[in-house]
Amino acid sequence: MSSTGKFTLSGDASSKKHSEPSVLSVGDPHSKKSKGDASVSSPGLSKPIDTTGDSPGVSTGVSNSKKPNGPTVERAKTSVSSGVRGKSAVSSDVRGKAIVSANVVEVMFFKDVKFGPHEGEVRFRLIHFWEARNVLKKILLGLEMLLIDEEGTVIQGFIPSARIDTYLPHMKAGGIYRLNNFFGSKNKTLYRVAEPSVTLTFSSTSALSVLDNSPACFPDDRFRFYGYEEFEAACDLKGDLYDYVGHIKLVNGEVPHESLVLDESEIASTRRVLLHVQTHDGPVMKLYLWDKAALDFCEKFKATGGTAKVILVTTLNPKRFGGALTLSSMTSSRVFMDSDVQATREYLTWLVSNSDVANIVDADVVTKTETVTIGELFSYMKQAAAKVAWFECTATVADVVHGSSWYYIGCGVCHTKATKGPTTLMCKKCGKSNIVGVPQFLAKISVYDESDQTFFVLLGDAGQELTGKKAAELVESYFGGDDPMVPVPQALSDTIGQTRKFIVKVSNHNLDGKTQTLTVTKVLQSEAPEVEGELEEDDDGGAEDDPSMDSNVEKVKGAAENDEAENPKRAKCG
Repeated sequence: MSSTGKFTLSGDASSKKHSEPSVLSVGDPHSKKSKGDASVSSPGLSKPIDTTGDSPGVSTGVSNSKKPNGPTVERAKTSVSSGVRGKSAVSSDVRGKAIVSANVVEVMFFKDVKFGPHEGEVRFRLIHFWEARNVLKKILLGLEMLLIDEEGTVIQGFIPSARIDTYLPHMKAGGIYRLNNFFGSKNKTLYRVAEPSVTLTFSSTSALSVLDNSPACFPDDRFRFYGYEEFEAACDLKGDLYDYVGHIKLVNGEVPHESLVLDESEIASTRRVLLHVQTHDGPVMKLYLWDKAALDFCEKFKATGGTAKVILVTTLNPKRFGGALTLSSMTSSRVFMDSDVQATREYLTWLVSNSDVANIVDADVVTKTETVTIGELFSYMKQAAAKVAWFECTATVADVVHGSSWYYIGCGVCHTKATKGPTTLMCKKCGKSNIVGVPQFLAKISVYDESDQTFFVLLGDAGQELTGKKAAELVESYFGGDDPMVPVPQALSDTIGQTRKFIVKVSNHNLDGKTQTLTVTKVLQSEAPEVEGELEEDDDGGAEDDPSMDSNVEKVKGAAENDEAENPKRAKCG
């Protein structure tokens, strides 16, 4: 396995000279002779597809019909008639007519592709393809592709939207193809997925063929790995998108184990999965998987029974949230786990042999948050570019707000706010109609520091960390059935005057200007040395239905989608 910042090839590569498949299926069956070359006869059947939908009949070696215009898609077969000498290949002239030529075709490697039109031929494995859409208008712009030739060079490809129907039915990830007649266009500068400055663009005269039984060996894939330091240096630069491999510490805040069941409906709703990951004994990072990448992870993780350890994600965008480095998947991202590819297998071997090293950092330790004052929090919330983020803020408790309930009844399993049924409590998240309700903190306190004052809401375990008592213990002596006005317990009042370190979340309702009240997700001892704490709330559902919160505790949506809007030619899609 390569070190970070270097390339890893998956599959065997070969730099053998190209030899032609023996017989070609062509768009316009035609036979020519040229000086010094033998004529080629082609006994195979051919049904190339062009933009008009017409399909010629049997290739006989002689045809009196007009040649079809426009792009063609063909299949190159491997049988050969005897007596053929020289090289033969599908080629298209500038008018888009496909012919059989006995002339030697120019076969190019990706390193030789320049800007402008090319009448030569490239051969490649199609690694991956995805839709390119304008984020704002949701208009389909085309298909983007990741291609690799037999030398192991990766290049980006592009099919304009008007030509997608011609080629897409014949494209399969992992397939090997030959392309004649194409255009070398300028690659984008933002969020590049391949190094070359040229993008291989399908033109109106392009002809694509499936290359069966090729004598050349094409690598399966090529990864460009970055580690923590490289991602840190590239943070927020919107440059090239690199790949990551490491081991999983947390999945949506939980340590992976056999009994861990992912909430697929919740993931489908929020369109994300949050992982905490680590490479070898390096720093722990947050990795957000969005949309298809989240669903792919869900499916793969479920297939392993919750025991998956290693993850590889391609084309990640490094961002900074709340002062912490965060990786976000893009539309082009792919997810691999454990034994999927050679790189994950190699890392899994290392992980098994070095479990002690890998476990030096505890699973609940994450990247450090940025320390700010209350005044700086207010300034951040007013910034136009502000995003949902977590900060560390040292403040003194001034008072506990009375007049509203300081707790809620949550599901005993997931802590989501319970709803009342006819005779029982129900949990929307778990989908159960008869649950055991457990009191959870939802207390509002007034706090201040040298710069300003505000209100914090203690959510879930944060209340226990501040008071040293569980909400259930404090409610037990007061609980009176449906009475929502249980008096504020003395344990909460005793915190007045205490100076503590709070991990607070700046949520969407703060950024929208609806409220300056901040949600506390963790409370630290002020006199303790600085530690790295969990940034995510243990449960978003606790305040989802409570009007005293002014708004729901929102789910975080990644900044990758907004970033890609700045570069609509290679935009994000579903």
